Amino acid sequence: MIQLKIMQNNMIRNVAVIAHVDHGKTSLVNEFLKQTGTFRENQFVADRLMDSNALEKERGITILAKNCSVNHKGIKINIVDTPGHADFGGEVERSLKMVDGVLLIIDAYEGPMPQTRFVLEKALQLNHKVIVVINKIDRPDARIAEVQDEVLGLLMDLDATEEQLDSPFVCVSARMGTNIVELLDKIIAYIPAPECDGAGTFQMLVGATEHNEYVGKIAVGKVTSGEAAVNGQVVRVNYHDTKMKETFKITQLFQFIGMNKVALEKTQMGDIVCISGCADISVGDTVSAVSNPVALPFIKISEPSVEMTFMVNDSPFAGKEGKFVTSRHLRERLYKEADKDLSLKVSDTDSTEKFRVCGRGEMHLSILIENMRREGFEFAVSQPKVMFKRDENGKVLEPIDKAVIDVPEINMGSVMERMGSRRGELLQMTPHGSRMKLEFLVPSRGLFGYKSELLTDTKGEGIINTVGGGYVPYKGDIMRRKVGSLIAFETGESNAYGLYNAQERGSLFIGAGVQVYMGMLVGSNPAGDDLPVNVCKKKALSNMRSTSSDEALRLVPPIQFTLEECLEFIGEDELVEVTPKNVRMRKMELDHSKRLRARGKTSS
Repeated sequence: MIQLKIMQNNMIRNVAVIAHVDHGKTSLVNEFLKQTGTFRENQFVADRLMDSNALEKERGITILAKNCSVNHKGIKINIVDTPGHADFGGEVERSLKMVDGVLLIIDAYEGPMPQTRFVLEKALQLNHKVIVVINKIDRPDARIAEVQDEVLGLLMDLDATEEQLDSPFVCVSARMGTNIVELLDKIIAYIPAPECDGAGTFQMLVGATEHNEYVGKIAVGKVTSGEAAVNGQVVRVNYHDTKMKETFKITQLFQFIGMNKVALEKTQMGDIVCISGCADISVGDTVSAVSNPVALPFIKISEPSVEMTFMVNDSPFAGKEGKFVTSRHLRERLYKEADKDLSLKVSDTDSTEKFRVCGRGEMHLSILIENMRREGFEFAVSQPKVMFKRDENGKVLEPIDKAVIDVPEINMGSVMERMGSRRGELLQMTPHGSRMKLEFLVPSRGLFGYKSELLTDTKGEGIINTVGGGYVPYKGDIMRRKVGSLIAFETGESNAYGLYNAQERGSLFIGAGVQVYMGMLVGSNPAGDDLPVNVCKKKALSNMRSTSSDEALRLVPPIQFTLEECLEFIGEDELVEVTPKNVRMRKMELDHSKRLRARGKTSS
């Protein structure tokens, strides 16, 4: 029997920063880097430095988990900044395998929110030590004492152990830089040093992968035993795939120093390091010594709940705006994404030009679509749909979400009405001054398209946050869309005269001078039916025509849809066409007469 020699590397701490979205994780990491001398005194430091992805900066959210380190009192603290949105829960789950404790960040006014429960539950399942950080204490509406009580209530709800219930609290303001050193001291004192097998051979569980154009694919993980050196031979194995056994040579080693990766000759136990040398390495693999190829167990990532079809663009404008337009390009890119994002599932279909893509939510998939669009891909996607499944008795089950909606008290009635029509079940109501926090259990499909309705109903003041709540028996039919589509009758360029006539039928999505094609969606019809309109129609010339007659045509400004709003709007027989320059909505079947025949009708 092999004897383990458990040792601790007291010169290292590994900690993940977890929280609900927008509670200040990335700002706190920024302050850690500033107050530990990572930057020169006169160096400009951007806000939310860890959010390096363009989409992260634009949206103000963290999408990808990232690593950095700081040095405090001679001890290296490896920090993993994780996403707060449940759609990127796969990033959180895999990141927690690399650390020994977590900082749970809570907004001093909002208190625990849906994703707070989600990320904390994952940390408690791994028995991690927790430091609760009450952030934004400089807010004039901060409720520090109440929030602390709410956190304790959450810990009890999640069946925390006695030790976890005694988790320390630290109050900080990441924006003001208040109590940051106190928090760093608490990390060193409370978060345990990484435990390693001092007598064992090299083992590292891959928690993340990156691609570098110079060294290829890089595996990131925590060294749990032994050591490895550059040019040394190691083997790639997997806990769930016993047949996998690939030997490779380590070409480069890196450690995280501040924001940078610094080259290493040899690893040390307990550190979070990067290894290059294997082109096929994936999250969940174990890098082991050749003499002892034993795989480490990897946490099961929660299954996806929303699916879409990605397909080659076949519109009349296909190939005009994109760099990567073929099914080969599309397939390679999707499978590459699934390789590094374990909560994304990609599979082929009966058609070589269509692929089934399953993710954790609309945002999860829309971020992928937007990234691909910016990379030069051109393709089309179908309406997002939830993934149903059956229990052992054959009963249909559907995913359900817990939705927390924060609205002005005056708008509470409209929210209750909307949630009722979407099969939502009210759990509780909590007043906060002039606002009300409403908690619902609602089918995931019932939330499609609701965010824009909430903003309209509350004049932009409503806030909704959701987190997955597993599967429940099917709740019944839900009307997804009450309006129909205005559809371009012919291909051409829209003009003021055609748009003026079309706007009497509904709200338009385009203005004058826009290239359109037959079957493209150009507006919505409040009557509920699909209606062809000719937005390219020109006024007939006559000797009675006044030169000033066109000036009298007043056009209502068109509605500008974001990518997410397009995905929420389209129906089952519609697609979103995505190119680097445009996002358009269209019918699957572009020809109007063929659509009518397919519906069993005859054209007039």
